[in-house]
Amino acid sequence: MDQLELANRFDRERQRLRSVAYRIVGSLSEADDAVQEAWLRLQRTEAEEIDNLEGWLTTVVARICLNILRNRRSHAEQPLDAFAPEPIISTDARDDPEHEALLADAVGIALQVVLDALSPAERLAFVLHDMFAVPFDEIAVLVERSPEATRQLASRARRRVRGAAPPPDPDLARQRAVVDAYFAAAREGDLEALVAVLDPDVVARSHGRTGVFELRGAEKVARAAMTARKFAPFVRPALINGTAGAVAFDGDTPFAILAFTVVGDRAVTIDIFNDRELVPRLVRE
Repeated sequence: MDQLELANRFDRERQRLRSVAYRIVGSLSEADDAVQEAWLRLQRTEAEEIDNLEGWLTTVVARICLNILRNRRSHAEQPLDAFAPEPIISTDARDDPEHEALLADAVGIALQVVLDALSPAERLAFVLHDMFAVPFDEIAVLVERSPEATRQLASRARRRVRGAAPPPDPDLARQRAVVDAYFAAAREGDLEALVAVLDPDVVARSHGRTGVFELRGAEKVARAAMTARKFAPFVRPALINGTAGAVAFDGDTPFAILAFTVVGDRAVTIDIFNDRELVPRLVRE
């Protein structure tokens, strides 16, 4: 296999590998770094000796991502130049096929938040097995556990995900109706209407460079929204990790991203990213 054929085969796998990496590390820049490192390792390998290139690449990317997670955990630092997790935004004006493909494969922000709280081994086992159907015996080699212990890692992660990150309503129009009702109530200063579109146990998280600030409960979240009601007229609809959300603008400059998880006719989580330097990098219209 010559270098041109190898490059072509790798390019056919690139988008899938990027999706795998993003789900494991929750950062587009780190996902891109992992995919690029996998390409460099492939170039240093005798490709003819690889029986299953797709599986080999998945394993290599997963191992690189596991090292990223372990390094992140050991330093226990919030990145200063990116959100963690990093939201993927799409607006109606956007026309980027690669970005849209990644968005279609993305998991919701609420799930990414839960994944960030898992141990690196738990996260890897859950993502690879539950999202990409990688067998436990292959994952076990990566996390240096037995297949049965690896199965338990994924099981623990699964329980935490089910308890903290409910799947959003599959009807995007219904999601959008709830989000629109939320901002309409905020614009009108209608506290009762705001509470009505929030789950009684709703969780609102504000993500910044120094960490996450969290509010729980419909009335607390609604009252907080009322204090920021002056921004409600300046939001534009967007898809955030494939679910209904919005981007807030100050003139032509985006300054906040709001991601909603809607179940039925109420929002159960709201994740707000509001750094005035980082947000414009993510919102490219």
